[in-house]
Amino acid sequence: MKILGISAYYHDSAVAIIENGQVIAAAQEERFSRKKHDPGFPSQAVRYCLDEAGRTVDQLDAVAFYDKPLLKFERLLETYYGFAPKGVASFVTSMPVWLKEKMFLKRMLKKELQEVDAHDAKQVKWLFPEHHLSHAASAFYPSPHEKAAILTIDGVGEWATATIALGDGRKIELLKELHFPHSLGLLYSAFTYFLGFRVNSGEYKLMGLAPYGRPQSDRVAQFEQIIKAHLVDLKADGSIWLNPAYFQYAVGLRMVYDKKWAKLFGFPRRKAESTLEQHHCDLALAIQRVTEEAVLNMAREAKRITGADALCMAGGVALNCVANGKLLQAKIFDHLFIQPAAGDAGGALGAALAAHHLYGEVERRASGGADDMKGAYLGPAFTTEEITRVAKRLGAEYNFVQDIHVLADETAKHLADGKIVGWFQGRMEFGPRALGNRSILGDARNPEMQKRLNLKIKYRESFRPFAPSVLATDVEEYFDLDESSPYMLLVADVADAKRAELPENYYDLPLMERLYVHRSEIPAVTHIDGSARVQTVHKTTNIEYWQLLSAFKSLTGSGVLVNTSFNVRGEPIVCTPEDAFSCFMRTEMDYLVIGNFLFDKTRQKPEIAAKYVKGAMGMD
Repeated sequence: MKILGISAYYHDSAVAIIENGQVIAAAQEERFSRKKHDPGFPSQAVRYCLDEAGRTVDQLDAVAFYDKPLLKFERLLETYYGFAPKGVASFVTSMPVWLKEKMFLKRMLKKELQEVDAHDAKQVKWLFPEHHLSHAASAFYPSPHEKAAILTIDGVGEWATATIALGDGRKIELLKELHFPHSLGLLYSAFTYFLGFRVNSGEYKLMGLAPYGRPQSDRVAQFEQIIKAHLVDLKADGSIWLNPAYFQYAVGLRMVYDKKWAKLFGFPRRKAESTLEQHHCDLALAIQRVTEEAVLNMAREAKRITGADALCMAGGVALNCVANGKLLQAKIFDHLFIQPAAGDAGGALGAALAAHHLYGEVERRASGGADDMKGAYLGPAFTTEEITRVAKRLGAEYNFVQDIHVLADETAKHLADGKIVGWFQGRMEFGPRALGNRSILGDARNPEMQKRLNLKIKYRESFRPFAPSVLATDVEEYFDLDESSPYMLLVADVADAKRAELPENYYDLPLMERLYVHRSEIPAVTHIDGSARVQTVHKTTNIEYWQLLSAFKSLTGSGVLVNTSFNVRGEPIVCTPEDAFSCFMRTEMDYLVIGNFLFDKTRQKPEIAAKYVKGAMGMD
């Protein structure tokens, strides 16, 4: 079967195409439109996926959308009715949109798809699996496991906010679900909002802020106690109950009742971009700990009712790599697989796979070894001829290096000299992480690298951590991790042998002073609490990146590099060579590698450089 999967109209619209159960291509619309978290119909991603598969819409067996809009509309109406007369403003705001557009979403989808690729609409079968089934399918079907428990956790789909299911062969059996308004994802987003970050995009900032909290302080313990006493009741069976007296998302235009939260925690909601203070960090650590406890409870319940040895995860909360690391350490399951595009973008892939195996009743044979995500390298790639044309059109100066080994050696020398390199190779990654094909790289041993990357390249908050890429064969030398982590979804502690002794007053130091205390042999990727979000690099899935890391190790003795996404604040990760060159010229990157082309910033003509304005394009 040939199936196109679509997620759209909320955030992170995306498309995936599968053929005979194999993923051919997948991409988010934001990468093409250059609108971060683009929620619109993913026209350009549809066009790319069809072209990559060499198919037209007429040749598809089905098109699958990632949720059921009418069920979502039912939840909206019942929620307003249940909370009436509260929520009138929100009701008045949302109803016209629902009545005009989303009630007739199937008609809209057909119209939009027709504009991308003209076809006989009567012959196209449309399928609408439920939101959390799409998440579950995205996690289980590409996993290497024949049988596994499936845990999905996010804000909300139609009614469900978390589910436990059992995947067995081609079947997925739903066993338990948690319903709106009780949601771990929305609880975390409420704290994202209260601490001054943007909901649906700032949750990873909250996770990055949490380690700045003081782990042994009375205030963190008090905040945890307040959260559990007033905001959320964590049940032993993994379910949670949120106190509606403190949350406004069900009926209002905001996440929480600001004044009530200010009274609870002793300080007002932080304004965006305002100075971060210690109490903000302590609250971030408290909600992170509560989130971890809830995830572990859900995982234990999944183990209890399925008896499975493996766990597959998806949903936005599955992108909380700190919680994932704690789950791995707890050894509740022998094996853990997390969908790299765990958020709504991955729902497009899950919808297609659910249609294939459940609607199409096609049997599934698990690999038992590597997963079927192809390293998440599922986006566009560009030929030498295409890159040449772009370079000529832009007037860029470059060296063409035919031999990948020579290119890797030369790039490794630049990195060892403290230079920052944009690294653009092969197919673009699917999901929120850059995994070595659309990455900005630096030397993890350089104590100035984190500060320089944040302030001079990414133009973002200085507290934000960076992730290490490490040769898979070297991971245990540097980190307390004995599993592969190809998708940068697990946090682990830096190995004791690589860590430095911290001063006794470490947690009493001001925030920014703590950031620049020497913590390990790889300071640029060691977070404030001695942890790191690890990506293991494997020769079988990314030969070019593996070759570069190997060359760097041969030169320096270290098989670790800083890997951050190839973009500046407010922009999506780069997609095309032109995107990459523009980002290169607008930042203080030193070198850019696109395929076999090496660009040196110092060699670019002044009149070309003058066309690019340095700095971030947005504030998200």
